[in-house]
Order: sequence, then C-alpha cells, then structure tokens
Amino acid sequence: MKESQNNALNGNFLCGVVEGFYGRPWTADQRKLLFKRMNKFGLNTYLYAPKDDAKHRAFWRDLYSVEEAENLTSLITAAESCGITFIYALSPGLDLTFSSSKEVSCLKRKLQQVATFGCKAFSLLFDDIEPEMNEADKEVFQSFAHAQVSVTNETFQHLNQPVFLFCPTEYCASRAVPNVKDSGYLNTIGAKLLPGVQILWTGPKVVSKKISIQSIQDISKVLHRSPVLWDNYHANDYDQKRIFLGPYDGRSTQLIPQLGGVLSNPNCEYEANFIALHTLAQWSQSKPIESSKDTVAENDSITSDIRLETEIDDDDDVDAVSPVPGAYQPKLALNVAIRDWMEEFYRQRTADNRTVSLHKIVPPCPGVPSASQITTCMSVTPTTTSTTVGAKTLIVPPISAITNQIVGDMPANFDSYIQPSMSNQPVNSLLGPPCADADIDSIESDTDSKEPMECVPTTDNEDIKTDNEYFKEEKDTDSDQMQIDTDDADKLSEASVGNSGIKSEDRLTHEDIQLLVDLFYLPFEHGSKGIHLLQEFYWLKTNANIVTENRKNQEQSNEKISEWFSRATAFENTVKDVGRMADRLFKIPNRALLYDLHPYLWDMRGILSLLNSFVKWLGIGAVPAISVCYFTRRYTCTQTRVKPLLYC
Repeated sequence: MKESQNNALNGNFLCGVVEGFYGRPWTADQRKLLFKRMNKFGLNTYLYAPKDDAKHRAFWRDLYSVEEAENLTSLITAAESCGITFIYALSPGLDLTFSSSKEVSCLKRKLQQVATFGCKAFSLLFDDIEPEMNEADKEVFQSFAHAQVSVTNETFQHLNQPVFLFCPTEYCASRAVPNVKDSGYLNTIGAKLLPGVQILWTGPKVVSKKISIQSIQDISKVLHRSPVLWDNYHANDYDQKRIFLGPYDGRSTQLIPQLGGVLSNPNCEYEANFIALHTLAQWSQSKPIESSKDTVAENDSITSDIRLETEIDDDDDVDAVSPVPGAYQPKLALNVAIRDWMEEFYRQRTADNRTVSLHKIVPPCPGVPSASQITTCMSVTPTTTSTTVGAKTLIVPPISAITNQIVGDMPANFDSYIQPSMSNQPVNSLLGPPCADADIDSIESDTDSKEPMECVPTTDNEDIKTDNEYFKEEKDTDSDQMQIDTDDADKLSEASVGNSGIKSEDRLTHEDIQLLVDLFYLPFEHGSKGIHLLQEFYWLKTNANIVTENRKNQEQSNEKISEWFSRATAFENTVKDVGRMADRLFKIPNRALLYDLHPYLWDMRGILSLLNSFVKWLGIGAVPAISVCYFTRRYTCTQTRVKPLLYC
C-alpha cells in the first residue's frame, strides 16, 4: 500500500492503532516494529494507552525516570521516522480530584514532560471509571461532565492546542444515560468541550458488531463534531480464551467522511494483529460506495453462518455495499492479507525471554473431561487419567501436565504462558529487556546463536528475511490491485516464501492460514470452515441413532448409514487438516508469532481431538456400559473399545 494514499479520502483522517487493552502491554521493540508495519500498510496514527502500564493509569501522577524518558523518547522518534503520529494518553480518572489546582497542575506537568520528549499529540481518557464525583468536586462543578470539560480544556490550552483526543465516560450508545440523544453528560461534553478537541467513541456497544451511518450521524449531532472511532472489534482482553484473526468488517466505507478517524484496539497478542490492521488499511483506502440496504455484496454472503450473537441488535440494519470496483469486500481483503502474512511466518525472529524447546511439544492427547470441565483455555483439571486397555494400563497425562512439559524451560519470571496476562498489578512497559532504546534497524536475530527451540530446522539466512530487510522492501503495491483471487494469492504466497531450508511439505500454505483464521475468526462470527465443523459435528451427533438402529439390524444397510460414516470420515479428515496445519506452524522460523498463536491453536487442536474421539465412539453403534464412568466423572474402564476415545 502506498503511504501517499493514506487519508486521501478525508484530509486529516486518523487511522491506525490504539494500544488500549487490559493485560500485559506490548514491548518497546514490538511497538517499533508496529510503526514500521503501519507505515508499510499506510496507517498514520498510534495512540499510547495501555491500561495496565503503571504510569499511564494507576500511577499517572508519577513523572518518568531518566531511563523511562529515554525509552519513551526513542518510541516517539521511531514513530515520527515512520510517518506515524504518536499520541500519548493519560487516564487520571480513577482518583483525580478535578477541583484541586494541585492535581490539575500535576496532570499538566506530566503531559508537559512528555512534550519535551518530542510528543506533539495527547489524549485524556475518562473511560471505565465510576461516573460520580467526590464531595470536593460536587461543591465546585455542576456535573461530572462539567468537571471533565474544565480539566480537559485547561490542559488543551496549556499545551498550545495540539492534536488532542478525549475519551468520555459514556463512550458508547449502550452506556449513554438514558440514551445518546437525551444524555445530559454527552450533550454537556459536546457543547462545552473546545472545538479543537476530538472525541473518541466505540459505537453502539463497547464491542460493536456493526456500526451504521445513522448512528454516527446521531452522535455527531450531540457532540457537535465527528467522532474518532475507538474500535474494539478485534479486542480480546475481555476473554482470554479467544483470539480474533478475521478481517475488518461491519463498517461501511461511507463512514469514512462521517468520522474523524478509526483507531483499532486489537488483540493483546501483538503478532496476531497482522490481518486486523492490514484489512483496516484496505478499508480506509477503499472508495466510499453508496449503500443500499436491499443489496449485499455477493462475496460477503453469510446466510449459512452460525452466529455467536443470536439476539437482534438495534444496529443490525447496517449499510451494505454493492460489489463494484474499488469497493471494500472483507473476504477479498482477507485473501490479500493472508498472502502478505505468509512472509511473516518465514522471517527469522526470536521472542524475548522465552526459551521453549519445540522438541518437547507432543500432539495433544487430552483425556475425557466432563462437560463442566471442558474449557477453551488450557486449564483442565490436573488429575491423571489411568486407562486399562486389554492387559495394559495406559497413563494419559492431563493437558495441564503436557503443558508443563512445553513450558518447563521457561524462566521463573515469565509469569504466564497464556496471553494476555491479566494481572491486577500494573507493569512498566518502558522498562523492558535490552534493545528497547536501540534503533529499530538494529532489531535483528543473532544468526550465530542457536534458536531457543532446539528443533528449529536449519535455514539459509539469505532466504529468510530479517525485520530490517523486510521493512526495507519497495512499497509499490497499487491499492487498486490489492484484492485478488485466492488462486493468485496461493501462487504469490508460495513465491514469497522461497527456498527457506524447510521441506515443501512442511511449509504453511494459503489454505493452512485460511483454516487458522476460520477457527479464530471474529467475535460475532465463525469462519466458513469453523462453521462447517460445527454443522458436521451437530449432524453426526443428532443422527447417531441411525448407527444404533443399524447395529440392532446388522443385515440391513441403507444410504443413511453410508452417509453417516462418510461424513464422520470427512469430519476426521478436517480434524487431521488442523493437526497438519499445527505441525507446520510449529516449524516456522518466526518464533514470536508462534508463541502468540500456539496457546490458542494447542487448545483448539485438543478440543477437536476430543470431538473426533466422541464421533468415533458414536460410530460403535451403542452406548457401552463405560458411559457410567463419564457421568460420574471417573476415567477408568476395563473395556478395550474405549481405545477410540483416547486416540484420533
């Protein structure tokens, strides 16, 4: 994508990333790599607002130390060198006394310090706080909105009216009291806040499934300005068990002229956000096509999708676009993003402070937990399963035990293998491992040292691109040619991988990445292959009586029996495809990307293995006596037919 295309449709349109999630903040190195990636995509804005960063929220009054100042200055300089506007945000709302001149002076002093580091854009965030003033403030201000406006306006003027963002306490329609139009808080904010201050808004909800043009027009009237969208569409900090790899969707490109900008608050896992940001960039650079609520893009048909959200939302009547040249189409944008993401998998990169040995990873072989114990996170009961098969006793370790094998080599100070780390204690992301204050061009792998994972295949360093080489490539892709067919994407992805020293059968394909994305798609929607797995498993389970009836009348055979076993075999093959994709993923040179995705894929693989074993059990044609063991949460039995329950 060409950088010059950025904001071509809407003068000062802010488009980029807000690091505004709860959990472990990104490292300085990750942020610098992010700036390079944003520049390549054509994004232009980064908002620094990590909720659990110590001096952003919990200890907002504290000035930065010399070392912290050097690291923050390095980040601001790196962003500027990439053409990215670095917006520094502070969240003082937890305990700020608005009427205290000492407190307000402390706030201004903190932001003024950051201004001396070279920062030219700022933000005050009053989200996720109690909407009540303390007694001292009640004696001075008419309302909570008046208190926030007073401090914000004073700070804005003190900093000589720079680029300035404000996040209200009522930051979405569902939090407006009683509603957007009649909210006294929002009307006060819109009327009293200085015109140069832009206001952040998340849409109808905190995580908005769809955002209509009408809803943006309504809030714009109340705020007396176009809002900047803080988009939580790909955020996963509210659910540690999920990650979202699908494309940017549910927002018409006609919103672009109605907004001051769009900032994506993405997954906590930095490496998991390539598609989210790539497709956001494509969306922002697409033509605003006139909408028709009676016309839906042919390529975006989801009539057969199983949705996670079943209730009807007020914002479901979102504007649809017709499939005309230049229009943004999520499915095509996803194909392009996957094509470009392929290169990331085969760049030589390590992950700081992680020393997992890949040779210890074994195919997941979970026991058979009760329904109440099945989870989409790696936290199954630690009880060891003992199973007798014939004359042999098999000891099947629980998932947690297998996980301990994987993470056994991790340092003691590595607090969590599952991302994100949801600790109640704030951390300081500006005091990280060495290299945080180094030039971004120096962030390269040490090719002379061994990989932390000992079984990483030997590679030809000339064929695998380092971060430095990757970001120095020519950025001459024309946006009009970005959305291509899947077949073309396959060819390009294979060509981009090149001879990396990894066997061709061990390389990830476009279909592998598509499968990965479909398994971890979007918060309100499954990918097509994920839907297929759900539908097939549901059909096999609800039609298992066919097999039972056939067992009673073994001489009878009909098409339904053949169909059941045929679909069961197809289901098993799909599960094997997931396992094959996971095995290929384990061999990629980009260990940072692997570590961010592995916990989720490991868990998904175990769940699908369990479902496949259950289908095989149904194929026996009768519920054996051992079923009593499962109902009583016991995992021992004496029948040999239990073997299919443990192995796929």
